[in-house]
Amino acid sequence: MTTADVLALRDLLPDGRVFDDVDVLEAHRRDRAGFCPAGAPAALVRARSTEDVSVTLEWAHRNRVPVVPQGARSGLSGAANALDGCILLSLEKMDRILDIDVSEQVAVVQPGVVNGVLAAKVAEHGLFYPPDPGSRSISTIGGNVATNAGGMCCVKYGVTGDFVRGLEVVLADGRVMRTGRRTAKGVAGYDLTHLIVGSEGTLGVVTEVTVALRPAAAQPLTAVAFFPTIADAVRTVAGYLAEGYRPSVLEFMDRPTVNAVQKIADLGFPEGMAGMLLVQSDRGDAAPGDLAAFETVARTNSASDVVVADDPAEGELLMQARRLVGDAHEHLGLTVLVDDVCVPRRNMVNLVEGLGRIAEQYQVQVLCAGHAGDGNMHPVVAFDADDAAESVRAQQAFDAIMALGLDLGGTITGEHGVGHLKQRWLGEELDEAALSTQRAIKAALDPHNILNPGRVLPE
Repeated sequence: MTTADVLALRDLLPDGRVFDDVDVLEAHRRDRAGFCPAGAPAALVRARSTEDVSVTLEWAHRNRVPVVPQGARSGLSGAANALDGCILLSLEKMDRILDIDVSEQVAVVQPGVVNGVLAAKVAEHGLFYPPDPGSRSISTIGGNVATNAGGMCCVKYGVTGDFVRGLEVVLADGRVMRTGRRTAKGVAGYDLTHLIVGSEGTLGVVTEVTVALRPAAAQPLTAVAFFPTIADAVRTVAGYLAEGYRPSVLEFMDRPTVNAVQKIADLGFPEGMAGMLLVQSDRGDAAPGDLAAFETVARTNSASDVVVADDPAEGELLMQARRLVGDAHEHLGLTVLVDDVCVPRRNMVNLVEGLGRIAEQYQVQVLCAGHAGDGNMHPVVAFDADDAAESVRAQQAFDAIMALGLDLGGTITGEHGVGHLKQRWLGEELDEAALSTQRAIKAALDPHNILNPGRVLPE
């Protein structure tokens, strides 16, 4: 884009929408994936309406200018990073909750609504929005839709896509498309809603989301268990779920992760354990029995200690350990590569024990926490980015984790998305027929390849 192009785009949009100030562009160049490249954008458009998005994309389509959609830029795969000469299309200012329908148990929101804000607002109406990514206090619903984000409640309630009923989407040429419906059922035509969910801004730009809600759950009760080996913790997960229990949270943290958390918040956890499990039940009067059963299974599998909270407030203190994992990573004083491989639960022990071997082989730190209830682990490679040799080893370790996850029958991403970070690995996971089908869909919806080009699909 030239200066004249920026001026032309500015003329098409209302005042206060188009910015080309160097400092503004620099502040919006990247998401939280520190190991992914970020180019030099030509302009930032702060959209405030669907019309703003439509005008921007129609102009970009006509002039063959790449567009990178952005929300809160809390992603971990580089999907929101700038490309040289691109338009950054920010949806953050489209942050209104348009409707909460209590009788139908749905909400209609703009993409810039923060996940935690929506959850708090519907709770005022006795309703519950379950998807709860770790970034829920900052991540937006539009970004959650873009990556099909999950979170700690997935084990019982599912991921973002399980709650998306309909979308308003602006296509690459500026046309506005509505998908899905507000009703609980509907199979008219192809499922375009869930084609867009998880597409990371490569097929269209979401400008409105209709989500299903649930009746408010009871305040959860919480328990935590500590284990001498990772295998003991994983056997507990399998055994507890095999007995038919469906906790609302079932999380794992390995010893390095617990140690990192303890450095920023002394939670009094015992030293020397290999890992811990944190479980919650939100089944009201049945919750104490659920946690008693968890304690029995954990002690049968050699748990060194089990703490069952007596009330929700005490449980929230235990949950703090899991919620602090991201902050603990930032206090390591190192660059981190955050992963999210998902494997069958029966193979979790092979995954987590394999991480230790990878850390030793490549001489980098590898920490692991994750959603044990659905096999979605978040290994983190921590390294000194100023050390060129160590940076190379960190990338090798990351690739080894990707390969291990696939070897164990898993997937390269459970909820963070492919973006730039895992683009090459998508070609390893999908067969040629699947890749060619996805490329055909991309070409049909974005024939000039302006929407987040070079992301998701391998070149």
